[in-house]
Amino acid sequence: MTTRAQEPPYEPYEPYEPSEPSEEPWNGPEGYATHDVTNQPPPVAPYDASDDTALLEGVRREGAGWAEDGLRRLGRRAGSVEAQEWGDLANRHEPVLRTHDRYGNRIDEVEYHPSWHHLMRVAVGEGLAGAPWADGRAGAHVARTAGGLVWGHTEAGHGCPTSMTYAAVPALRAQPELAKVYEPLLTSREYEPGLRTPADKRGLLAGMGMTEKQGGSDVRTNTTTATATAEPGVYTLRGHKWFTSAPMCDVFLVLAQAPGGLSCFLVPRVLPDGTRNTFRIQRLKDKLGNRSNASSEPEFDGTVAWLVGPEGQGVKTIIEMVNCTRLDCVMSSATLMRKTLVEAGHHVRHRSAFGARLVDQPLMRNVLADLALESEAATTLTLRLAGAADRAVRGDTGEAAFRRIATAVGKYWVTKRGPAFTAEALECLGGNGYVEESGMPRHYREAPLLSIWEGSGNVNALDVLRALGRSPASAHALFGELALARGADARLDAAAARLESGLTEASETGARRLVELMALTLQASLLVRHAPPAVADAFCATRLGGDWGHSFGTLPDTADLDGILARALPGEG
Repeated sequence: MTTRAQEPPYEPYEPYEPSEPSEEPWNGPEGYATHDVTNQPPPVAPYDASDDTALLEGVRREGAGWAEDGLRRLGRRAGSVEAQEWGDLANRHEPVLRTHDRYGNRIDEVEYHPSWHHLMRVAVGEGLAGAPWADGRAGAHVARTAGGLVWGHTEAGHGCPTSMTYAAVPALRAQPELAKVYEPLLTSREYEPGLRTPADKRGLLAGMGMTEKQGGSDVRTNTTTATATAEPGVYTLRGHKWFTSAPMCDVFLVLAQAPGGLSCFLVPRVLPDGTRNTFRIQRLKDKLGNRSNASSEPEFDGTVAWLVGPEGQGVKTIIEMVNCTRLDCVMSSATLMRKTLVEAGHHVRHRSAFGARLVDQPLMRNVLADLALESEAATTLTLRLAGAADRAVRGDTGEAAFRRIATAVGKYWVTKRGPAFTAEALECLGGNGYVEESGMPRHYREAPLLSIWEGSGNVNALDVLRALGRSPASAHALFGELALARGADARLDAAAARLESGLTEASETGARRLVELMALTLQASLLVRHAPPAVADAFCATRLGGDWGHSFGTLPDTADLDGILARALPGEG
């Protein structure tokens, strides 16, 4: 029989007895007022969103050093008070669907807040849409990705139409006669909103319509049908798409079932003769995040469309578009990480608790340094993938093989890390971070989208297995990349060996474990080669060496926190 442990002594409770009320109001100590604001950080804006050492080093390394001056200019604009306010307003004033005009005519238009158009005008003007395809300079695609990493500090939603426009160009090239008409407008730096005849506009935006309610990522179950007309290459579509973002784009690449199988089609909102194509927007999605961007359910009924690529080759035709948008998912996750790290670093530098600034508190420094490691690894991998894409489109077959597997690996892992990262960064602000005015809740809601868009985690993990099985050159290219860091760190060498042996037992059940190891090993190899020892050693010790807890802020005592923070947040270390 157990006995109750003796309770420690305690002071007896004495009930509160109010004193006699004073006739004079109490104003506190001399000089004190209840509305005084102390120990709150100043606004983070204006700041330079390009002030990121890992970003600038990566841009130079991947062949786009010529873009650095423009990137710095864009960074200052992204961090300006005006641009930050655009991002806030575009999300507070969400798009509104107008199905009919005042007379009852079907118009199917979406109205955006002016801030959305300001953001889009800068993004398109800075070449973040299709412009790299018309730029003959080596590194043009790297420069665009770097621009996204910087301009994305404003807000994420308007990155959807710019991403899809960028990705549509290589897919459209499967039909050269269509590309001849539309590519010059898709690669334009002119943003011209509003539905008009495409040929009469100075610039176009492109969207995509792949998924349907019965299948999602399983697009081969699509039921939208395509019927050939008497005019060669022209079809009419009938069906209902489930998730079509940015419905005010000018043209869309759409998958539909033709007589020869699942095929890709170009669907303009306005036909060449100036009449509206049938594109009935049934509703806009009420989403968790990405609120500035309209995502719709369009219905096709006699909708005119042009075949892109051969019948039955729809997935093959549109897969290049998916490769591009997956890279942008990695880029957007890395951008969210960097943006929220900047916000967290700014807060803890200016906020004090328990007699010291938060940034000087050992445990907070550990959290911030751990977040900085994750952010640098994500940014470095993003730019390496962009470099591979740039060289692949210029004919480098080895880089094309690396891109094939590494983009899917990066899409899986970096986007998976985003939600946990933004949650931890938000927590650095405490209750202030949970308030909408801080902007952190918007970033937190945005993060999960990027692991869902362009294929969820399972889809990307299985795609890596598919690449390993069907493209041995991809695995060879990946291990060739890892070999560049061989001998530099024993933990990295051991991880690469585990990865190589794991390929022989690759299975669907273990696909996530395998792809996670691929991602961490690839990130570590890049940091070992390109980052300072403080960063590379801490990353290898934790992500590969097992000296890591299950949350951010568990770096070992041997980690050089000062070195990591001085690199990630100049002036904060």
